[in-house]
Amino acid sequence: MRGLEVQKVHKTYGTKKVVDDISFHAPPGKILGILGPNGAGKTTIIRMIMNITAPDQGNIMFKDGRTEHKGIPLASIGYLPEERGLYKEAKIMNILLFLASLNDVPKHVAKERILRWLTKFELEKYANSKVEQLSKGMAQKVQFIGSVLHEPKFIILDEPFSGLDPVSQDMFKTEIRALANLGASILLSSHQMNIVEELCDDIFLIHQGREVVKGDLQTIKERYGNFRVNMLSEAPNEVILNTGLVAESEKLGHARYRYTLKDRVSPLEFTNSLPADLEIRELIVSRPSLHDIFVKIAQGGAEVASNMENS
Repeated sequence: MRGLEVQKVHKTYGTKKVVDDISFHAPPGKILGILGPNGAGKTTIIRMIMNITAPDQGNIMFKDGRTEHKGIPLASIGYLPEERGLYKEAKIMNILLFLASLNDVPKHVAKERILRWLTKFELEKYANSKVEQLSKGMAQKVQFIGSVLHEPKFIILDEPFSGLDPVSQDMFKTEIRALANLGASILLSSHQMNIVEELCDDIFLIHQGREVVKGDLQTIKERYGNFRVNMLSEAPNEVILNTGLVAESEKLGHARYRYTLKDRVSPLEFTNSLPADLEIRELIVSRPSLHDIFVKIAQGGAEVASNMENS
């Protein structure tokens, strides 16, 4: 199996289990979202993948073609950390050439790639500007460029959209997807659930160091999220509730309600239960967003995830 393989990894600091029996696979060409509330163990997992610290138990393997490595060769990793670290007095071109040299990219190759990336991000006129002259979002683009200049086969992006306006977020999403399409394995950590939902192929959610949910997004929604029905109707709310198929109702505005259906109730079963003469002006069926699932599980942890899965 190619890509990154994390196998039954454990890490303890003192008496606290920070990472407890974690396993996942990040294949080439895919974007894996690693999610969890603050203190869940995400940073520790990333540090072990980066070989900054070692697991107490378990293995971290990376297979590139026919070659399998214990750990990931540093030259194969592109890492965009949550904490930014560009030298404010350095010029953009100089700092990017320096970062490329750390990964043995020849200077003429690095310069060509830098100019190409700066053009993509509409920063070409800032090539000889100092970092301190850039906005936060522009500096974020420069740091992203520095993390992928050496064309790594495994990329870790920790809160990559921080400080970006919506237009720049779209640029990043386009380039991240392009890197995956070129065969990179990408590990994305972010609290911006709407972007994770749009961009990631698979989700791995941890809580208090343990896995609680993993899989592709659609499967997760089907497993952990009851259907929701947004309805615009002048009918009394009691008529809808009397079907006995609604777990929760929320008033959104005049004659507009959101109904969360009970476990295992399908939208068709719900609509068939409504009176035949009921006037419905609008009806939209959806699953809960990843944000809603994340909040519900993060608040209750593995027990909530287990109850949701078994319900």
